[in-house]
Amino acid sequence: MKKVTNRSLHRDIAYFYLGLIIAFSFSGIILNHRRDWYPMDYVYESKPFELSIPKGKLTKEYLKNNTSEIGKYEGHRIREGKLRIYFKGNAIFDADALTGKGSIEYKRKVPIVGHTLFLHKSTNNFWIWYSDIFGIAMLGIAFTGVMIPLGKNGFKSRGWKLTILGMIIPLLFLLFFS
Repeated sequence: MKKVTNRSLHRDIAYFYLGLIIAFSFSGIILNHRRDWYPMDYVYESKPFELSIPKGKLTKEYLKNNTSEIGKYEGHRIREGKLRIYFKGNAIFDADALTGKGSIEYKRKVPIVGHTLFLHKSTNNFWIWYSDIFGIAMLGIAFTGVMIPLGKNGFKSRGWKLTILGMIIPLLFLLFFS
C-alpha cells in the first residue's frame, strides 16, 4: 500500500471538495454584498395594486381573503407604516399600511448563482452534516498545506509569520466592528 503523505492527503481532500469550495466561495462573496445585489430574488415583473384596508381590519384572515387573486398567502409584516405580504411562489405585495396603495413584485432566482446561495443557507439536516464535514476537511486542507513547503518558504521559517498576520486581520475586525 502506498504511503499517505501530507501532500497527497492535502491534494485528494482538495480535489474532492473543489466543487463545494467554488460554490461556497461564490455564494459567500454574494452574501457579503447582498444589500447591493441579491440573486436569490430578482424582480421580473412588477405591477401596481391597491388593497382597501378598513380601519382595524388588518388581520391575517382579512389579508388572506382579500389577496387571494395575487396568490396563496404565506404571511405578512408591518414596519414603520409599511405593509408587506408574502405569497407562495415568490410574489410580494408592498404597500402603505394606511392607504393600501402599493405594488406586487414577482421574483425569481438568478440561475446557478442564486441556487448556490441556497447551499450556503440550507438548514437541511443532511446538508448541515455534509457542510460540517466540509468544514473539518477545510481544516485538514489548511493543516496539511502548512506542512508541505520546507526550507526558507516553510512554516518554521516564514509561514508562521504569515499565519499570525492572517489571524490578526479577522481579530481586528471583530474587535472594532462587532
